[in-house]
Amino acid sequence: MKHLITAAALLVATPALAQDKMTLLLDWFINPDHGPIIVAEELGYFADQGLEVEIIAPADPSAPPKLVAAGKGDIAVSYQPSQHLHVAEGLPLVRVGTLVATPLNCLLVLKDGPIQQISQLKGGTIGFSVAGVEEAVLSAMLGRHGVTLADVEMVNVNFSLSPSLMSGQVDAVIGAYRNFELNQMEIEGVEGRCFYVEEEGVPTYDELIYVANPDRMDVNQTRRFLRATELATQYIVNNPEASWDLFKGYAPELDDALNAKAWVDTLPRFALRPEALDEGRYTRFEAFLAESGLIEGTRPVSKIAIDLGAE
Repeated sequence: MKHLITAAALLVATPALAQDKMTLLLDWFINPDHGPIIVAEELGYFADQGLEVEIIAPADPSAPPKLVAAGKGDIAVSYQPSQHLHVAEGLPLVRVGTLVATPLNCLLVLKDGPIQQISQLKGGTIGFSVAGVEEAVLSAMLGRHGVTLADVEMVNVNFSLSPSLMSGQVDAVIGAYRNFELNQMEIEGVEGRCFYVEEEGVPTYDELIYVANPDRMDVNQTRRFLRATELATQYIVNNPEASWDLFKGYAPELDDALNAKAWVDTLPRFALRPEALDEGRYTRFEAFLAESGLIEGTRPVSKIAIDLGAE
């Protein structure tokens, strides 16, 4: 009996499970692209994995990977094209998972505006939000139509992609998402038209990925994070309406017509196996950037992206 009392006392005195704290830096303000993250939080999947995840939206959309590289965050949501450029620059970053497994990016113009063909952008202005990655993609798209980056004026519009286009500040924007800005413009009554990057000379890639500093990363913790988002993605696919209710309930500002439309358009694009890695996709994109002169030489996939489940 004495042993039983001692054991019971220990159980009372010790917390059931200590939660490992993680900081996740998003690429943008919270939107349907982050569905698996928000649903994992709302359904307690992170807690089930012994994690307490702090989700932070950035003031500067280009900053999160650099902050994680500097040890000021555990995981950042980033873009595959950016990841190649960051590694080429020597930043200690590696892709550990995928959030959105298809391109979302497009070159967006006004549907009834003066730009009906990409070639007509020569001498025009193009808005962007994240330097480097947008220029890399845009360079390839323009090049197919006899236009170079030197032929256009690039304007940093930060978060204001579709507003800058609708107001006439720029002739087009790169970095607009077909599931978000296109719907945003339709709601505003100014329809847009997308030139899809993968149809204009850019190899298919993972739009949104999770990156970490390999020298600082806790592999077990990171795998538990990815497991939670995988379970959340499965829940979203199985329960699209219930998962939308969870998402919009996370914060009052998420419950609007734009997010409702974007939610439906985003569902088919979430990575069903976040941890899994398509090495060929990264090999091809690295070669594409090197051939375009946007990086010098190529690096092995293992320096850019890893599958933690295969390690």
